[in-house]
Amino acid sequence: MCGIVGFLDKTKNEKSEIGQIILKMLMALGRRGPDSAGVALYGNRCNGNMVLRIKLGEKGNFEGKGDAIAEQVQALGTVDEATTTAEYLRLVMNYQEDVRDLEHFIESVDEDIEVVSMGRNLEIVKQVGSPQNLDTTYSIKQFVGTHGIGHTRLSTESAVDLSHSQPFWAHGCPDLAIVHNGHITNYHKMRRCYEQRGIKFYTENDSEIIGVYLAEQFSKGLTLREALEASLIDLDGSFSYLAATPDAIGFAKDPFAFKPLLFTETDDFVAVATEEIAICSAFEGVYKVREAQAKEVRIWQR
Repeated sequence: MCGIVGFLDKTKNEKSEIGQIILKMLMALGRRGPDSAGVALYGNRCNGNMVLRIKLGEKGNFEGKGDAIAEQVQALGTVDEATTTAEYLRLVMNYQEDVRDLEHFIESVDEDIEVVSMGRNLEIVKQVGSPQNLDTTYSIKQFVGTHGIGHTRLSTESAVDLSHSQPFWAHGCPDLAIVHNGHITNYHKMRRCYEQRGIKFYTENDSEIIGVYLAEQFSKGLTLREALEASLIDLDGSFSYLAATPDAIGFAKDPFAFKPLLFTETDDFVAVATEEIAICSAFEGVYKVREAQAKEVRIWQR
């Protein structure tokens, strides 16, 4: 019953009001998922430095924990910015080495710590509650950039907390994020195979497997389109999902077309959503909205 949305500015504008747009779309879908909401937003706001959003736990002295982590990661790279808001630490670093080393170093500090996103363009913010809560706490409307995806969740099979909320970052693969509506029925089999190879999972949410899968396909040299097309063969179930990279968004819809997904494309933008009302709520004017078909894959590049 979850709702997913996506937006990409097709012009050369790198300061599109993507935070406000994605939030409007999510709020229109709020009744599909009152449990939690989140956004993955893309823009070059930090001059090519690495940006991290780090979950500091469920409770405790977030400010103190954030300061301690910011101090410790100085051993790996120069920290230009470090700010703690609610349960998140946001770091901006000059870091050029393997992102997996940085992620493992941070998460080794405390078992409750999780790197929620990492990249030179991507920032993920998600939390329990309605989409409006995101703006109240994190001022999402002020975020400008190029494109983004979002999710509002109704939990049907796993916990309601920040970690189980979406979007999911593909851990170890900078700037790759996904949102998903549906059910991956071969999730447990795929997860066991990945875990036997040492890949860590952070939740019991079947949607997490999509990011892990796409990251693996990228490591093999596949393009975003090729990876999405391959997923229609390798993932079982009923699903529609969006994936985003620094310069593109795309979607894949399962062979049964059980989960709705609609999109519109104009000369200026692309918008994708679970329901048409989300698109109409964010964009004025005349445009054609159509529903994605079974086994359909589409990619839009900036």
